[in-house]
Amino acid sequence: MLFSFLRFLSVFALLLLIINPKFKQTSYYTEKPILTIAVDNSSSITELGYDTKVNDIVTTLKNSQELNDKFEIDSYTFSSTLQESDTIDFSGVQTNISKALKDLNKLYKNAIAPTILITDGNQTYGNDYQFISSKIKQPIFPVIAGDTTTFVDVKIDQLNANKYAYLKNKFPVEVIATYTGNETVQTNLVLTADGKRVASQALTFSPTDNSKVVNLNISATKIGVQTLRATLTPLNEEKNTQNNSRYFAVEVIDQKVKIALVSDIIHPDLGAIKKSLESNELRGVDILKPNEASGKLNDYQLIILYQPTTKFQEVYDNIQRLEKNTFTITGTQTDWNFLNDVQSSFRKDDLAETEEVQGQLNSNYTNFLIENIDFTDYPPLENAFGDVEFNVAHEIILTQIISGVSTNSALLATYSEDSKRAAILAGENIWKWRANSFLSQENFIEFDTFLGKLVQYLASNKKRERLTVGYESFYYGNREIQLTAQYFNPSYEFDSNANLTAIIKNTETDETTTYPMLLNAGFYTVDLNNLPPASYTFTVRAEGKNISKSGSFKILEFDIEKQFLNADTPRLQSIATKTDGKAFHIDDNPEKLINSLLNDQRFKTIEKSNEKVVSLIDWKYLLAFIALLLALEWFSRKYYGLI
Repeated sequence: MLFSFLRFLSVFALLLLIINPKFKQTSYYTEKPILTIAVDNSSSITELGYDTKVNDIVTTLKNSQELNDKFEIDSYTFSSTLQESDTIDFSGVQTNISKALKDLNKLYKNAIAPTILITDGNQTYGNDYQFISSKIKQPIFPVIAGDTTTFVDVKIDQLNANKYAYLKNKFPVEVIATYTGNETVQTNLVLTADGKRVASQALTFSPTDNSKVVNLNISATKIGVQTLRATLTPLNEEKNTQNNSRYFAVEVIDQKVKIALVSDIIHPDLGAIKKSLESNELRGVDILKPNEASGKLNDYQLIILYQPTTKFQEVYDNIQRLEKNTFTITGTQTDWNFLNDVQSSFRKDDLAETEEVQGQLNSNYTNFLIENIDFTDYPPLENAFGDVEFNVAHEIILTQIISGVSTNSALLATYSEDSKRAAILAGENIWKWRANSFLSQENFIEFDTFLGKLVQYLASNKKRERLTVGYESFYYGNREIQLTAQYFNPSYEFDSNANLTAIIKNTETDETTTYPMLLNAGFYTVDLNNLPPASYTFTVRAEGKNISKSGSFKILEFDIEKQFLNADTPRLQSIATKTDGKAFHIDDNPEKLINSLLNDQRFKTIEKSNEKVVSLIDWKYLLAFIALLLALEWFSRKYYGLI
């Protein structure tokens, strides 16, 4: 009976494992609400003299036992971006409160997570944060770090000037000056260049007339970067005179690239291309019909041919005679039979079907520097079915992706014939790309820069160089300063093993610094954000090669974080009200904020259950039980001499 019973249990357990029944296992746990502490890490906090108080209140909140018992506390700092960090050094040179709030909202969209926002409320760029409250699900409790007292102050609130001007022309400068105070005052707006006064205007402010828009026209007298300074004469009672001055620069040039955009149809692409290219004042675009363009082509450096048809015959004849550079854009209304006959660089079968095509960036493209843009996120273009076949040497910028499948066919490519440069884009609706750039970046810069570089290459007949350098003529001190370079081997293939160095010289102090350039996404870069405002010359050199490239740039003095006198109390109170939070001042007793959070019935610990379906085969105790039964039976039989 004993052996039968043991054998029965063993076989039963084994059969149970084979059947492998499943059962539910429920566990319970508690989840605290999350308290996010977001601290403004910009230098304006130090300028207002509240850096010590900010550190003190952050320490008090983190060390509060009651808050730690009720909440899971997450700490962040922000200036231009949001970072998960406990280090507060008030080194940020820009403040984007709206982006910080949006990022927090995304991180905690499915949680109970009130936010303590410790800031002066002064935002230097980005969307106005008081108008994004409808998109924020969490209550916000601003802690206002700044003086609420109103001081007498005049300041240059905004200065608008074109980046480029033309020699012997006048360029406009718009200055928006504001006044805070209770009396009528007078001051002078003075514009100086190299220490010399170039324009001035007397201004009178009063409590009711506290804003002035001043428009001045300045003569462009010499080629190059012209640095100017706008200054409001300080008032006797002013506390902050940092915001009375603003530096700006204008690059004076003596020529402009003229581009003809030739089309026989009306299409949104035409406006998008014109807007994109004319975002740089160095370029001008004229939209012309084929019959209008034929006799004017010699006035332009580049001809953009939009969806050519037989009406373009005379245009092509003149392009060939004048040896003009071209950029051909094809689409659903292109006459491919005509296009195949009128030129011999490429061809494509004229089929009635159309297809949607996306682009993928070729990181090995070498003719000019291209930022690492993810074109796979851009909407597809529409074109006639089939691939473009080239009869000349060419380089592909964008390959085609059709229905999610990558191909080696060209969507956008450049090619050369003799001394002429040309490109072809095999798709229409490029306006959607520009719109997508705005939706993702909140500006058109990404797309406009890409198209601008392509057109700049096509409009130039300069000989190809093995070392190319990208930089701007001047930078503002609060912006990112970066030099980029590409180096090619004798076959004009990108060389990722090159040793490039940048030698930077301060022309005012003659101090020279050498920086190694680091490889990053298809080009070499060097960050120069630590350089003080001054004029600089540079030389980028390929070590071990007799190849170098030189240039110059200026860094203009401007710290936007020093422009503020007070905390922006109205906006912080507004966002607190709109998100069902409550505003506090940093001078208040921290216990008021702590008690408000502890007594708020919206922030409760939640008990949650976790139900798991467990297979019996995963239950290790059953396996041990089977082994025990078999061992017990074996030892019993051995003991009684049955084995």
